[in-house]
Amino acid sequence: MNVFLTITHTFGVVLIVFSGLMSTCWVTSALAEDGAINAFSQGTLITLLSGVLMFILTLRSPKKVSRKAGFLLVTMCWSLASVFCTLPLLLYLPELSFIDAYFEVISGLTTTGATVLSGLDQLPMSINLWRHELTWLGGIAIIVFAVAILPILGIGGMQLLKSGSPGSVKESDLPPRIMQTTKALWLTYVAITLVCIIALHFAGMGWFDAVCHAFAVMSLGGFSTHDASIGFFNSLPIEIVLTIFQLLAAMNFSTHFLALHKRSIKPYVKDMEVWGMLIVVLGSCVVAASVLWHSGTYPDFFTALRHATFNVVTVATTSGFMTQDFNLWPIFVPMWMLFLSGISVSTGSTGGGIRMIRTIILMKQAYLELFKSIHPYAIKPMKIGGSVISNDVVTSVMGFIFLYFISIVILVFTLLFSGLDFMSAFSAIIACFNNAGLGLNLVGPESNYSILSDFQTGVCIFAMLLGRVQIFSIVILFVPEFWRK
Repeated sequence: MNVFLTITHTFGVVLIVFSGLMSTCWVTSALAEDGAINAFSQGTLITLLSGVLMFILTLRSPKKVSRKAGFLLVTMCWSLASVFCTLPLLLYLPELSFIDAYFEVISGLTTTGATVLSGLDQLPMSINLWRHELTWLGGIAIIVFAVAILPILGIGGMQLLKSGSPGSVKESDLPPRIMQTTKALWLTYVAITLVCIIALHFAGMGWFDAVCHAFAVMSLGGFSTHDASIGFFNSLPIEIVLTIFQLLAAMNFSTHFLALHKRSIKPYVKDMEVWGMLIVVLGSCVVAASVLWHSGTYPDFFTALRHATFNVVTVATTSGFMTQDFNLWPIFVPMWMLFLSGISVSTGSTGGGIRMIRTIILMKQAYLELFKSIHPYAIKPMKIGGSVISNDVVTSVMGFIFLYFISIVILVFTLLFSGLDFMSAFSAIIACFNNAGLGLNLVGPESNYSILSDFQTGVCIFAMLLGRVQIFSIVILFVPEFWRK
């Protein structure tokens, strides 16, 4: 009972925060006179009253969130809070079904960037701002999640960061307490977002578009205010700015904090995840450009390099913008892009997928197994940059990767069972599970997820949630031992 009261109390605070965010869109709608003011006033009132009621009724509840309550709260915040976030969309777009509105909100909060909406160019400013606020808030939530929740499971939060690469994040590098660390990373996130807004404006975007796209790029959320996404602008400077900030958002925000705090680039130089991501992603851009040029997709190498670089980076970093219909590219390139979305981004970033540190651990474990086959009596611990990786971490990473792949297989077969073709089903699950947004075929760059049935949309929603909370936080709720005292 105490656990339930604690969760309800904290969830009430979360709803009050969301009502505050809605009120900023209410102000935007009033100033812009875009016709959505009633939707936001009603949505804000319902969310605020619900949050205040939960908060007041549970004032005497224990304030300390236990381990069990923490996992339940994570699931509730991403799944149940999203119900209240659909209110502005449902009230302004009465033709929109609840499942589609829920998909749009979940896509924002999980920073997936997939959409069921069309006519984005004609949507009210406040509705577009609400979509992008959700992605930006989701980015902050992911960073807090990596710092405060994942270490309990040992599957990839601060535990992996502290044992990662030479010069990676050590306990002495960051503020000592979780709240102080969270505040430091949050301020870093805000600071880089502000720089991104200014850079996008000077690259040619209007202030509103700059704010929305900065929110989307820093969270790697991929939402846009235009149906054609970044292709709408057809601007090389804008593409360059977004490419740079997508790569920054795909790096560990602890590394950004250290670089800003020490006024030095050494934290980047010493971060193995940064080097791994840059080598893999930028190398893939060159390979993709070569394939596109030799296939005759583009007339010269530099045009191919421009389009390959932006679109490879945006999918590899799980952002989800686009400038070209890569559905029409030679199949090797978009399939490789989807593969990159699972392995490229750093731990402590706002991206999705397995993360680079787990990829490195998996590769080194495979090498160790080969080494032990040749030298069965040798003792050779796993090291990354001179730091020994404990067997507990390796075991948890192996368990995570097993769940990652088996979840994808089950969800792909579920969509195939529903009647969806293989390429659409496979790419939709990969894109949703890795929070990359863009798929292929029916869910490719020139279309969106509105073509799916309600059942198929629900499967994609579940994939987004599983991918965003790193699988364990939901799966652990179904393990009987978790509920035993």
